[in-house]
Amino acid sequence: MTQGSGLVALVDDDADLLHATTQLLELAGFTVIALDAAEAALGVVDTDFDGVVVSDIRMPGMNGLQLFDRVKAVDPDLPVILVTGHGDVDLAVAALKDGVYDFIPKPYAGERLVEALKRASEKRRLVMENRRLREAAALAADGMPLIGEAPAIRRLRETLRQIADMDVDVLVEGETGTGKEVVADLLHRWGRRRAKPFVALNCGALPETVIESELFGHEAGAFTGAQRRRIGRIEHSSGGTLFLDEIESMPPASQVKLLRVLETRSLTPLGSNETRRLDLRVVAATKVNLGRPDQRGDFREDLYFRLNVVTLRIPPLRERRGDIAMLFGHFLGKAAERFGRPVAKVNAAVSHHLQAHDWPGNVRELAHFADRVALGLGADDETRAVARLPEPAAALPERVGQYEAQLIRDALRDHGGDVRGAIDALGVPRKTFYDKLKRYGIAASDFRPLDASNRAIRKEP
Repeated sequence: MTQGSGLVALVDDDADLLHATTQLLELAGFTVIALDAAEAALGVVDTDFDGVVVSDIRMPGMNGLQLFDRVKAVDPDLPVILVTGHGDVDLAVAALKDGVYDFIPKPYAGERLVEALKRASEKRRLVMENRRLREAAALAADGMPLIGEAPAIRRLRETLRQIADMDVDVLVEGETGTGKEVVADLLHRWGRRRAKPFVALNCGALPETVIESELFGHEAGAFTGAQRRRIGRIEHSSGGTLFLDEIESMPPASQVKLLRVLETRSLTPLGSNETRRLDLRVVAATKVNLGRPDQRGDFREDLYFRLNVVTLRIPPLRERRGDIAMLFGHFLGKAAERFGRPVAKVNAAVSHHLQAHDWPGNVRELAHFADRVALGLGADDETRAVARLPEPAAALPERVGQYEAQLIRDALRDHGGDVRGAIDALGVPRKTFYDKLKRYGIAASDFRPLDASNRAIRKEP
């Protein structure tokens, strides 16, 4: 039988036929999600489903034609193959005109279904690849911001797009190194304020005697040593975006003045009687939860409520482990380019460290680790020995794919080919995992003991 590859959602209410067809397709090289009802398929299929749907027509409850209508509403480019009895051929032919990819009348030879699935899988692969290329092009145009496919990161990108043009103050919460300034910068660049300045100030990096002058400015002669007029960061950011990092570190006296600026959208520099109107948007970042009194400390509650118009939370890296390979590949490529060195090939020790480490320093720590690997200087002895690619560096998407594929193979090998265990270890959604198996041509069965492969497949989620 001709070998194929790809993901198949197989729907049939006949348990014996479902089991037999599943075995047939797995032997032909497909990854099968076996479902005994059309309603169950709707929980699997979405716009990110990187496979094909095969469904019997005659089923209790929702039948195959109704399932096709629902799938078409979700993604009109998702191929659906219907399996029909003799009495349903006319219905199936009519469904072809409505967009069904193919129909197969019973009884059928296994080769007939496999060949139809090969063609449908290739069509789906091309559709998904084009979507990924368009998405990658859009990200590249924006400097590849907020890299990742974790649901929380996708939602964050969508929210940033929605509020980028809104004149609302934003509070960004996230641990050290999660990318709070990246979020603030995107809010600025994706909105109408991008032509005006993006002004950043780390409130924790300046002493109390300096921060007020930096923020609010002063006139010449306002105090001893003030020989020239100083335009503060707030006024300089008018029309653009003011980013206040580590806002929880701002001195109490400065908090009072900032609160008034936010309420009036105006300021009066020290030594001046002139009130200056501001077109102001503030993005404040904090590494603590200012909504909790035990973490807020001496930060003013009224200032917190004034800033808390929109709150965005950036998840730590340990909550989006499925993005680590993609991020590491990006940072490693950038480091090699910056240092003028060949791109490092990830060995088993580095791969293990990427999976096992908790990354308390988050994305920043991961970027620094990539720098060390690029230089051949691991964080410890087990990551010091790094092989080098003798050929010129591949394109970034190819390098990212290589790292992801290696991590998936390592996880499957560590769990004896058990898909559920690999998914839990990598921390990725099930559909994303199957998508990557297909994309990189990885068969989970290759990592299972031969005498247990069929049994293990049937236990996959």
